[in-house]
Amino acid sequence: MFDAQVQKNVYGQPMLACSLDPMTGYYRNGCCDTGVEDRGMHTVCVVASASFLDFSKAVGNDLSTPHPEFDFPGLKPGDRWCLCALRWLEAFEAGKAPPVVLESTNLATLDLVSLATLEKHSAKSVALGH
Repeated sequence: MFDAQVQKNVYGQPMLACSLDPMTGYYRNGCCDTGVEDRGMHTVCVVASASFLDFSKAVGNDLSTPHPEFDFPGLKPGDRWCLCALRWLEAFEAGKAPPVVLESTNLATLDLVSLATLEKHSAKSVALGH
């Protein structure tokens, strides 16, 4: 299991919760915590967009259809969700990356995606039109 005390965001600060409704995170604790069990590295807190959900479904990862058997409610635009870092990177490379909530995105994400790239796609920057 993971130690919640050592989980930090991309700025090295304690992570803020990504979403409690829908409940997200690999450990379903609302945070983008990670550990050895989390092979998908569910570390990027995103704000789902319609274009991202369509893209994800088209590449075989349907995030909009509920799957109660996996405790998955299905996402709609505007929902926050802890996304796999490689899935975010795939969407970024296709021009479909959803906005990122940096204060809730795990520091481990920086092993795969630069902070500068994440900052350009931050939910705050997107909302401000930057």
